[in-house]
Amino acid sequence: MRTRTRHQTDPHQAAPVGTRERIIRAASSLMQRQGYDGTGIKQISQEADATLGSVYHFFPGGKQELAVAAVHRGDEEFADLLREILGAEPDPAQALVDCARSLAEGLRESDWSDGCPVTATALGTAHRFPDIQRAAADAFARWRGLVREHLQAAGMAEDVAGDLATTVISTLEGAELAAQVARDEKPLLLAGRHLAQLIHLHQGGASTV
Repeated sequence: MRTRTRHQTDPHQAAPVGTRERIIRAASSLMQRQGYDGTGIKQISQEADATLGSVYHFFPGGKQELAVAAVHRGDEEFADLLREILGAEPDPAQALVDCARSLAEGLRESDWSDGCPVTATALGTAHRFPDIQRAAADAFARWRGLVREHLQAAGMAEDVAGDLATTVISTLEGAELAAQVARDEKPLLLAGRHLAQLIHLHQGGASTV
């Protein structure tokens, strides 16, 4: 999953990005690539071009508070991607193929470094830091909700759409990790196609994807 970091200006905005936002972006990017335990406050401050004092000013809770903010940012980014793709494609089966392709493209462009920042940050921390665990759980719930709503809009019953949405998000997350480890987009592309076939089965039609 792609994130924009290290840039002091947002390509979609004319105004410079403030210090707090730079710090969050830097934390998200570093934890996405190195995990929570592999990332230090000093490294975050250097990446964000901010002083340590600024980091602790905005995040007095230190790295743990920053990790929660990084998870929230990753949550928002993937939610935005889902809304964009689902909004552009009324057929949920094709939308999932498009989503898998987009994730694969992001991994390729990052040289297989930028997986899911929510998973990367939360792994290994859930049993130690409940705040991070809750933020990650909320992210997955939001993503499932977006998929569920799209499936319901396509005519599926709420309970079926809810079960399928859980399968979709779990499958995409696992496939993204598998693609990153293998440095190969195939796991994601296969996941997209098979999810599309699953959706078509529940719609009672033959797959055209």
